[in-house]
Amino acid sequence: MATIGQSTKPTDNNDALTRARQRAALVPELLVDALRIVNTVMAGWHGRKKRGIGETFWQYRPYTQGETMARIDWRRSARDDQTYVRDQEWEAAHTIWLWVDRSSSMLFKSSAASVSKESRAMVVTFALAELFARAGERVGYPGLLKPSANRKGAERLATAFATQPHDIPETPSFTQVQRFSDVVLVSDFLGDTNETLAMIDNLAGQGARMHLIEIVDPAEEDFPYGGRTEFVDPETGTRLTAGRAEDWREAYRNLYQARRHALQMRCRAHGGSYTISRTDHLASETLVRLHGFMTGNPVATTKMAGTY
Repeated sequence: MATIGQSTKPTDNNDALTRARQRAALVPELLVDALRIVNTVMAGWHGRKKRGIGETFWQYRPYTQGETMARIDWRRSARDDQTYVRDQEWEAAHTIWLWVDRSSSMLFKSSAASVSKESRAMVVTFALAELFARAGERVGYPGLLKPSANRKGAERLATAFATQPHDIPETPSFTQVQRFSDVVLVSDFLGDTNETLAMIDNLAGQGARMHLIEIVDPAEEDFPYGGRTEFVDPETGTRLTAGRAEDWREAYRNLYQARRHALQMRCRAHGGSYTISRTDHLASETLVRLHGFMTGNPVATTKMAGTY
């Protein structure tokens, strides 16, 4: 599968142009799906609140010695024996970098899924761009869009995808990422695991926080194959035939989960998160889980995940 941070097999220019045009043609439909999901989950999506400079009330909290008395809310304090300070919500925009894997492996779609991995990845990415933008964050895409607080995040990103030249690199470059930024990568992460781990470490070294969203087709995770089966690598065209595919199932699943576990642990070690998005599940579930991680309140999928 595609390797993060490393070019894949050289592709004929005509093939690359054809794929770019096909992707551009799908963008309007994917944008509509993304906005539908946004409207479903928006009620439960809030900014990552913290106290700071701003005009919006956030919370009351007990006064601590050394703070200026000008911040005391005397009306609230008069109702209790405790002295309270009125905190405002920090309103400075935060920078979010998004990136979606567009390599050949993302085209995979088994009979158990309703959409390809690429379609799911694009919908999730557009939805995140819109949600973060509506929350007042600055959203950027490496090599394509500079961070901006434009409120129409999904439309802005979709337009860039639909009009981009086909020779835009398909591997991410994060030289522009600054300290305290969040980076969200949407991919199947089936490339070289060591290179992905190194990328996570490098970004953490830059002071950024990583959030990986693994897009997975149910067949890739469950390995439902049996009997004589031929497997084809979408990146290289390499073919491998199993006489009894069911004999490979346990070993395959162990390797698959070991790769995932390594990525999960490295993300969490650096204060980031790892979210799994199966293409036979709701895309909205992915957004709810990621929101929980980024706000510091991991939650189970709830009714706010909706029906998309």
